[in-house]
Amino acid sequence: MPSKATTVEQYLSELPEDRRAAIAAVHKTFVDNLDDGFDAGMSYGMIGYFVPHSRYPAGYHCNPAQPLPFGGLASQKGHMSLYLFGLYMDQVGGKRGPLLTWFEESWKKAGKKLDMGKSCVRFKKLDDLALDVLGEAVRRMKCDEFIATYERGLDPRLREKLKAEAGATKPAAKKAVEKKTATKPAKKAPAKKKAAR
Repeated sequence: MPSKATTVEQYLSELPEDRRAAIAAVHKTFVDNLDDGFDAGMSYGMIGYFVPHSRYPAGYHCNPAQPLPFGGLASQKGHMSLYLFGLYMDQVGGKRGPLLTWFEESWKKAGKKLDMGKSCVRFKKLDDLALDVLGEAVRRMKCDEFIATYERGLDPRLREKLKAEAGATKPAAKKAVEKKTATKPAKKAPAKKKAAR
C-alpha cells in the first residue's frame, strides 16, 4: 500500500522495527552508489530514486509532473520490494542485456536466491539480498546513459515532442500555461422581459 509519507525519514519511521532496519540498509546502499545526476526522495508512495526535473525537465512520459524514475524501495504487505527500472530497460525484444545478465549471474555467485519479476526484486529480510551486487549494479548505471537508454525506448514522435518542450523558453511556456488557464469573461444574464399589463 502506498505511503502518505512526504520524506524518507517519515517513511522509515512508520515501518515495524525489522523492516525499518532492512529498508534503511538497502536505501543506504542505493544512495551510497547513485551517480551524481540522480536524486532520492518520496515518489509514488515509496522511497524513490529518480532523475530530478532540474536535470531532465520533461519528466516521466507517463506523468510529466513526476521526475524520471530510476528505482524504488517499498515495504509491501507480504514482502519488501526493490524496483530497478534501469535493469528493466536492459532488455531488448525479450533478450537480456549485459547489465541484467551480469546482475543475475553475480547474485547467484553471491549464494543468494533471486526472487525477481521484470524489474522488481522481492525480499523478506535483509539477508535475502546481495547488497554488494546491488551497490555495484546501481554504480554501473550512469545518469546520462540511463536518460539516453530511456529516450531510445520511447516512440520517436514522443521523443521529438519531449525534446521540443524541453527546449522551450520559460517565458513562452509561462504564456502557454496562462493562455490555457485564462478564464473567459462571464456572460451577462439576459434582461428580463417586462410583464405585459
